[in-house]
Amino acid sequence: MLKEYKSVQEVVGPLMIVEGVEGIKYEELVEIQTQTGEKRRGRVLEIDGDRAMIQLFEGSAGINLKDTTVRFLGKPLELGVSEDMIGRIFDGLGNPIDKGPKIIPEKRVDINGSPINPVSRDYPSEFIQTGISTIDGLNTLVRGQKLPIFSGSGLPHNNVAAQIARQAKVLGDDAKFAVVFGAMGITFEEAQFFIDDFTKTGAIDRAVLFINLANDPAIERISTPRMALTCAEYLAFEKGMHVLVILTDLTNYAEALREVSAARKEVPGRRGYPGYLYTDLSQIYERAGKIKGKPGSITQIPILTMPEDDITHPIPDLTGYITEGQIILSRELYKSGIQPPIFVIPSLSRLKDKGIGKGKTREDHADTMNQIYAGYASGREARELAVILGDSALSDADKAFAKFAENFDKEYVNQGYETNRSILETLDLGWKLLKVIPRTELKRIRTEYLDKYLADKD
Repeated sequence: MLKEYKSVQEVVGPLMIVEGVEGIKYEELVEIQTQTGEKRRGRVLEIDGDRAMIQLFEGSAGINLKDTTVRFLGKPLELGVSEDMIGRIFDGLGNPIDKGPKIIPEKRVDINGSPINPVSRDYPSEFIQTGISTIDGLNTLVRGQKLPIFSGSGLPHNNVAAQIARQAKVLGDDAKFAVVFGAMGITFEEAQFFIDDFTKTGAIDRAVLFINLANDPAIERISTPRMALTCAEYLAFEKGMHVLVILTDLTNYAEALREVSAARKEVPGRRGYPGYLYTDLSQIYERAGKIKGKPGSITQIPILTMPEDDITHPIPDLTGYITEGQIILSRELYKSGIQPPIFVIPSLSRLKDKGIGKGKTREDHADTMNQIYAGYASGREARELAVILGDSALSDADKAFAKFAENFDKEYVNQGYETNRSILETLDLGWKLLKVIPRTELKRIRTEYLDKYLADKD
């Protein structure tokens, strides 16, 4: 039996304290009716004896302690899921905001999900083509992987996210592919950019969008990624689809966590973030993966902006521990006009070796990837040396590597946001650029591949 309480004792920011409660549970959904009859929602955040702390989703402005009624609904926050969600746009709490009809759910699912048993996890091994050479060729994305993008304030991570959402696909697989896009704390202009881009290119037909704007309650940001992942789990593990989940911006999510933690008067951790930030982020990231015996999969690309471009900041630092690599956007490349400004040297995909090679991409992929990395690193060192000592101090090999690095930035990295390169085009372009380097210096590629591919690329 549902009970109503009129024992609100305190409201602090997004939190409400109710006394004299009994039989309630952690994460239980709450309905609050104000003195004006307005209804708001919240969830149980903490229970101490007969006292409950409630986190309000719509904020606490205008609440009268004496006349406010609190009703505990006996269930957690849920999302009604259906295949009809594809092509639709929702807010951070799962309500349609695209003026379309209401979704008739097939069932309602707890947004907190349930952890995947490690024994039943399948190892990621299938290549996903994003159409971006620096990712496909050098930091390959694999189905079931979580590969974040580390950006900075003002860098074009939104363009990269939209490009991946438009272009990503699983090669040689007839299974349906969907994109679930979760945006937290973005501006109206950014939201409109994504909606317009998805609509114009037709990507909306295979996408589900969950959008939480900067002027929406910060607390809603905490539920947005969980709503997106709940939808993704339904499409992947019950409908057999390959789902790519793009979450932006995790920094705004962490700021919302910090706000709630401060309101709860918790002892702060590094830079004021709660001590459980690692645990909370892992609950999001670890919902990616594949399950043995099920055809679907969830691949995650979380995007976060590093405050002051500091990669040691708690958010990117902890994210790097949990996820399988990172794609890093460079302010230096961005200022040089390179699009997308992905800096390949510090970028890493820890599972790239599992998704490339014969039968997946091409037999020469691993060798050319290693050689391009080595050549680009040597070329950047040579360019720095030339600045200090002059070109005359460089050997012929150094000059060749410096030329390769210059061409690599201009042709390989700088492909723009509209170009969709196949993996074969990316590999062929790599061979074309490697022709600048003397064959004797191509020490990371097997002789049979040099004989087979190098002579053909003019």
